[in-house]
Amino acid sequence: MAISAPKPRVLIVDDEPGLRDMLAILFRREGLDVTLAAGFATGRDAALNAPEPYAVVLTDLMMPDGSGMDLLSLARQRSPRTEVIVMTAHGGLDTAVEAMKRGAYDFVTKPFATNELRALVQKALEKRAIVSENERLRAQLLRQGGREILGHSEAMRRIFDLVQRIANARTTVLVTGESGTGKERIARAIHDASERRDKPFLVVNCGAIPEALMEAELFGHERGAFTGAIATRLGIFREAEGGTVLLDEIGELPASLQVKLLRVLQERRVRGVGASVEVAVDVRVLAATNRNVEEDVRAGRFRQDLYYRLNVIRVEVPPLRERREDVRPLAEHFLARCAAEQEKDIRGLSPDAMRALEAYAFPGNVRELENVIERAVALATGHTIGLGDLPREVSGAASQPTPSLVTLPEEGCNLDDVLGEVERRLLLQALERSGGVRTQAAKTLGVSLRSLRYRLQKHALGEAGDDSEPDSPRPDEGPELFPRS
Repeated sequence: MAISAPKPRVLIVDDEPGLRDMLAILFRREGLDVTLAAGFATGRDAALNAPEPYAVVLTDLMMPDGSGMDLLSLARQRSPRTEVIVMTAHGGLDTAVEAMKRGAYDFVTKPFATNELRALVQKALEKRAIVSENERLRAQLLRQGGREILGHSEAMRRIFDLVQRIANARTTVLVTGESGTGKERIARAIHDASERRDKPFLVVNCGAIPEALMEAELFGHERGAFTGAIATRLGIFREAEGGTVLLDEIGELPASLQVKLLRVLQERRVRGVGASVEVAVDVRVLAATNRNVEEDVRAGRFRQDLYYRLNVIRVEVPPLRERREDVRPLAEHFLARCAAEQEKDIRGLSPDAMRALEAYAFPGNVRELENVIERAVALATGHTIGLGDLPREVSGAASQPTPSLVTLPEEGCNLDDVLGEVERRLLLQALERSGGVRTQAAKTLGVSLRSLRYRLQKHALGEAGDDSEPDSPRPDEGPELFPRS
């Protein structure tokens, strides 16, 4: 017997009994699970105490015992995925803008056409369903069979979205990035999100296998094909039939094998060493490298035609220093795992230790962060990782005046990246010092309010702070903005 999906739950809050009853009939006919509340207090209790958050909340703006704006904020705090529609017989553009700023899905003025409201609720439910599905897919990618890709930064969210879009394509993908950024895990995410997830995912490191054995490793060999070939072997491509092959460190592939790999990618057939016939294979090929392949192509070290065949879709994984907002979740994840593995009761990192981690450049990227946390867990004697448990090069980063530089390194630096990180940190400090008031933060930094807004937007900090002074009315808000009825 099939189990039907639960009905979407809708909360209707209004002090007019006739309107509440009419909307209840309307949306129950649409197959929704409707809860009614006669005012702010009962609506607040329903929103906060329900076993599961409501999918949609329809609330009147002005009620005898409270404001729909406050209910909007409470419902969104309980669950950011709850969509709130504000209804009112009063208020104009300013009120609508304020509702949208607080996270309302939409704002409707009474009297309204029931068909329009019904369509609006349906769109809100569709949006919520899409968001829920995206979160489910992203969580699926993050799990990775127990190995997680963690990242809250905009750069990593873009990569997650790209992985979802390309997962079921047959085309090759080139994953690039510095050592330790997690290229293999991104490749694994592509495989796990695809229809091939139940088939093999095999990795071959093109820089770790001697050139004389590489062809046999990839394409297999017949018994007696060369000294030591005591049995027939299928090779990586045939062993991964129906699944995915990751060619890690593809830039290290010997020139003699580049032309053979190109033929396999074009023909989707392999011939083992010593074999007389080719065999068709069905595999998805992914490649990864920390080298500048374009430079290798220009220098003649890598075939241009093979590069074009591999680089159909490119996934560039940024270094950890360019997504510092990911340091905290990664550090906390590694800490929990290492503490469990070492059977130590360590519950977190001290504020000083976390600041040092967030300030450090991590030339070894995520792999280096993992090693730093593992070392700190091994050395820690208390329940918290302190500054003294971190390596000296990391613990000293917190006192540096710039994100990662005191003097110019021998290898140079990216000036725009360094200056951008300094600017971002100063913006956050100014907002924190001003209690989130942008006008005061702008004065502290010696810039205009317009310049501050631009800089916040540039660093994706557009939601931080407020232009107005605390507890002071805005110029465009009159005293009757939320009158009691």
